[in-house]
Amino acid sequence: MKYEFAPDIQEIVEEIVRTLNLNHVKTDSVQCFRSIGTNSRNIIARCHGLGKVMQKALDRKGFYVLEFLTERFDRQSEEEQIKTIIHEIMHIPKSFGGGFKHHNFVTEKNVNTLYQEFMLRKESKPNFFC
Repeated sequence: MKYEFAPDIQEIVEEIVRTLNLNHVKTDSVQCFRSIGTNSRNIIARCHGLGKVMQKALDRKGFYVLEFLTERFDRQSEEEQIKTIIHEIMHIPKSFGGGFKHHNFVTEKNVNTLYQEFMLRKESKPNFFC
């Protein structure tokens, strides 16, 4: 398995967090990666958190890594990529403490709701760089 930083995805994460006012997500403590060479089936992306004991050992607060499996993520349409990114962001709890919100909250319905909200807010923002 090979990992590389994904600055393009990082920018989208930051835009989603800003646009949807997901203020509990500290983007300076979230890092996006692309992974290459997975044997996992049916997985497009993963959210990894820094557990409490590691936080204590490193004397730092929560930290999250969002991993996007290149073989699947890059083949998705732009809409599906944004939904996948939203899905992974939704796993990060308000406590930002290293844990996860589970799939009883991170559902397709909730992801689609946030996606629609993101697109509406994004379209209504004035673009000063035209």
